[in-house]
Amino acid sequence: MRHRPRAVLLDFGGVVFETSKRPGGRHELARLYRRLLTDAGFDLEHERLVASVEAGLTALKLWKNASSRMREPRELTHREVITDFMVSDLPEGPRELLATHARELVRAQNRLISDHHLRPGIREFLTRCQERQIPLGIVSNAHSGASHRDILAEHDLADAFGVQIYSDEVGIRKPHPDMLILAADALGADVHDCWYVGDTQDRDVVAARRSGIGAAIVTRCHHTDTPPFAVHDRADAVLDTPEELCVLLDRASDTTTGATGSRRAPARSGAALLIDHGGVISLAEPDPDARAAFLGILADLIGPGVGTHSPTEVAEQILRQAIDGNRRRKAEQNGHEEIDPVTFWARFGGAEQSARTVALLRSEATALMAAWGSAKSRRRMRQGVDDLLRWCTTHHHRVVVVSNTVSGDSVREQLAAHGLDEFVTAVVASDEFGTRKPDPGIIRAALAIADADPARTWFLGDKPDNDAAGAAACGIAHRILVRGGSTDDPDLQHALDEGVATAIVTEPGDLLDLIDPHL
Repeated sequence: MRHRPRAVLLDFGGVVFETSKRPGGRHELARLYRRLLTDAGFDLEHERLVASVEAGLTALKLWKNASSRMREPRELTHREVITDFMVSDLPEGPRELLATHARELVRAQNRLISDHHLRPGIREFLTRCQERQIPLGIVSNAHSGASHRDILAEHDLADAFGVQIYSDEVGIRKPHPDMLILAADALGADVHDCWYVGDTQDRDVVAARRSGIGAAIVTRCHHTDTPPFAVHDRADAVLDTPEELCVLLDRASDTTTGATGSRRAPARSGAALLIDHGGVISLAEPDPDARAAFLGILADLIGPGVGTHSPTEVAEQILRQAIDGNRRRKAEQNGHEEIDPVTFWARFGGAEQSARTVALLRSEATALMAAWGSAKSRRRMRQGVDDLLRWCTTHHHRVVVVSNTVSGDSVREQLAAHGLDEFVTAVVASDEFGTRKPDPGIIRAALAIADADPARTWFLGDKPDNDAAGAAACGIAHRILVRGGSTDDPDLQHALDEGVATAIVTEPGDLLDLIDPHL
C-alpha cells in the first residue's frame, strides 16, 4: 500500500453497498412465485411458498459458507439456485415451471430480499481514483450480476468501473483466485500491482492472497469479524468504513511498484523426478488367472444369469462393455476428466443389463474398480528402475509417480510388490485426482508435492501426447521418453524432433546417464 495501485478492485456488497433486510421481502418473493404458478394453472398456498423461500435462503447461506472453504469453488447456475435451493421441496411441475423463469427470479430475488445503501466515502474514493486515472473494477460473488448492474446504474456508478466480474456470469466464485486475476487482466494491470477491497475474511482476503494481489484491504461490514470458520490469511489493512480508503490512497506514493513477474508461484529450489507407472516403471503382461478370478468376483455379485447365459458369461459381457465404453469416451472427449467407477461399471458395463444388475454394479463400483486395477494384468519391473529411484533417494531428490490409472491403490500395491514404495514420495493417480495427463493440473500437483522447481525437474514417461506434452505445459525442462512402452519408436522420434520431448532413452535406468551431471 506504499505505492499507488495500477488498478483498484472492489467487492460489491459490504464495500460499495451495505445491505439491510427488507421487511416482508420474503413474502414478496413468495407472491412472485405464486403469480407465475397461478398463471400456469398451479395452485400452491402462499404459506407453503414462504416456507420454501425461508428454507432455500438458509440452505444457500450454508452452501456459500461451505464453498468459501474450497480452493476453486464454482458458482451455481440460475436453475440450480431455484430448483436445488429455493423450491426444491415443491412438486415437480411447479418446480420445473419456476425453473423456466430462473434468470428473472434470481435477478428479482436480490432486490426483493434486501435494500442496498451506498456506503459512506465510496463515491469520494471512486472520484479520487478517476482523477488519478486509476482503473476500477467490481469483483463480486453474486447469484445475479444483472441485479448488481441495475443497482450501480440507479446510483449513476455504472460508468465508474472498467470491468464488472460477477460469479454467476463467469461460473466461479471467491475465494477462487481467478476472479481477481480476470478483473486485473481486463483492466490491463498485473494483479501484483492492484489493490483489492473486500469485507470478508473467508472469501475476499483468501482470494486476494491466492491471487497474489498487491494489497488486500477490508472495510468492516456485517460478516467481517464473524467468519464461518477460522481463516489463516490476514488483510494488509482493516478499515471501519470506506471513507478511510481515501486516506490510504493519499498516503501512497505516486510511483507504482512496477512488478512484472509471472503469476506462477515462486520457483522452488528442489530437483525432482516425476515418473509414469505403466510402460515406464513396469510393463503389463496378460494374467489369465487373475482375470478369471476377477470375473468370478463379478459373477458372484450379479448372481443368477439372464436367460441362457451363465453368470460368468454375463460378467464377461459387463467387463467387455465397460472397457469398450471407456475407450469410446476417451476417443470422443475434448477434456481430460478421468472416468469414475460408477460410469465405468454401471453406465458402460451395465448398458444392456437389468435394473437390478445396474444397481448392484453401482453399489459396488468402487470395490470393483480397485479389484480390476489389480487383476487386469501382471506387472514386470523395467530394467534399471530400482537403480534410478534409489539414486534419487540417496541424493534427496523426491520421486512422485504420476499415473493415468483406473486404480491408484493398485499402482501402490504394485510398487510395494516390486520393493519400490520406499523410494516414492507419493502417487498422484488420475482416478483419485479426477483428471488425466496431459491435463497440467495433475502434474502441477506432483510438482507441489515434490516442492520442485520445474527447471530442475525430470519427467520420465512413454507417451508423447500425455507425458511429454503435459510436462511441457507445466514448464518442466527435462521431458524424457522411454522406448518399449505403448508408443512406437517413430512417434517417439517425432516428439523429439518437434521439441515436445527433450531426449529418448532405451530403458528407465539409462536416465542416470542424463540426470547425474545436472543435479
